[in-house]
Amino acid sequence: MKKVLIFLLIVFVFIQVFRIDKTNPPVNKSVDFLTVKKTPESTAKIIRNSCYNCHSNESVYPWYSNVAPASWLMKNHIDEGRKHLNFSDFATYQTDQQLHKLEEAVEMVQNAEMPLESYLLGHQDARLSDAQRQELVDYFTKIRTDIQIENGLR
Repeated sequence: MKKVLIFLLIVFVFIQVFRIDKTNPPVNKSVDFLTVKKTPESTAKIIRNSCYNCHSNESVYPWYSNVAPASWLMKNHIDEGRKHLNFSDFATYQTDQQLHKLEEAVEMVQNAEMPLESYLLGHQDARLSDAQRQELVDYFTKIRTDIQIENGLR
């Protein structure tokens, strides 16, 4: 048993060598969702607090992002989050992509699939109340409708 623990400790120390890249891509406010859509401050605060850490180029890495393997999981979540929806690049998406991403955002928030439970373990302040969920669903739905109208799709 002692040998197993020593081996695990050695492995744990060794994997600390493999650091994640915590560099955020540059932020261009002119293509950022909150800026482009002139999001009301109360709604913007909810989005920033519950979504932006994984779904923007403004990720903030807490202390445990320096400890593998937690850092690897965090980096994977951020990379996946940005791949599915990056609010920092929202205006660069084609119209059909914007509509699809907003439709998915509505579905994920409505079904309480976002924010992820694993994220909420370390970020209790990102937990959404029912009222906040409804505010986001209503807002994303409104923006989706606005985009459809602007592009003659409705």
